[in-house]
Amino acid sequence: MGKKLIFLDIDGTLTEPGSNEPPQSALEAIRGAQAKGHKVLLCSGRNYAMLSPLLKFGFDGLVASAGGYVMVDGKVIYDHPMTSEQAKTAIDALHEGGVFCTVETLDATYGDEDLGSFLADNAGAKGNSEIERWRKALAESLNIQPMSLFDGSKPVYKVVIMCMRDEQLRPARNLLEKDFNFVIQEITDPDHPCLNGELISRAFDKGRGILHVCEHLGIPVQDTFGFGDSMNDLEMIQTVGTSVCMANGSKKLQELSDMVCPAVTEDGLAKAFKELGLCD
Repeated sequence: MGKKLIFLDIDGTLTEPGSNEPPQSALEAIRGAQAKGHKVLLCSGRNYAMLSPLLKFGFDGLVASAGGYVMVDGKVIYDHPMTSEQAKTAIDALHEGGVFCTVETLDATYGDEDLGSFLADNAGAKGNSEIERWRKALAESLNIQPMSLFDGSKPVYKVVIMCMRDEQLRPARNLLEKDFNFVIQEITDPDHPCLNGELISRAFDKGRGILHVCEHLGIPVQDTFGFGDSMNDLEMIQTVGTSVCMANGSKKLQELSDMVCPAVTEDGLAKAFKELGLCD
């Protein structure tokens, strides 16, 4: 087997949602793959600040901010934040619709001050790794600063959105949908119909981030593997040569993937790596 590129989503795939500690089995599988000459990269909606605690585990690169910031072997190869005007328009229009927001710059995340109460009201929602990630992030104070401290001076890569009804997004859609995708997670618990998702520039996505890495390293896309769990992994799953969805993940994404592996809590990554021959 020649050199492969392996891309891993974090929340619900590499770790339990909101955690920064992968299972030991996953770390052993990753090191085993690297020992065989493969490169293993993070591929996440998290910004650099929120994924940086995982870098101590020795990944070979990262596709961060859903493709807006890409680094390989310590070198930044793609960097595409919003313009300051786009960021201001997005925040103002989303707030006009009563949408809760978190704004992600490279090194900080800013959240609406009442976001915690909104998440608490949706504490019973099941099967949504993104809501669970934000709930844990707020509970553990993972450097999420109040929105009042965001002064617009730092470039914004992504805006996370949470609300109860799709019509709340209408003001922002009218202004921004031409240049931005509204990536909304599927509702997995009808008793808690919270909408959550991300506002992501049409200039990039996880799939195109992977293509930047392939071009930089001279490795064909058919020699790539992607592991994910939610619909914000769709472009990754559609791009890689071999796609894998976690059993704890979106049913729709499972249907679109080449393979479904056991859940993150059941050593899914390690089992899939071995089945695919990526490690011994």
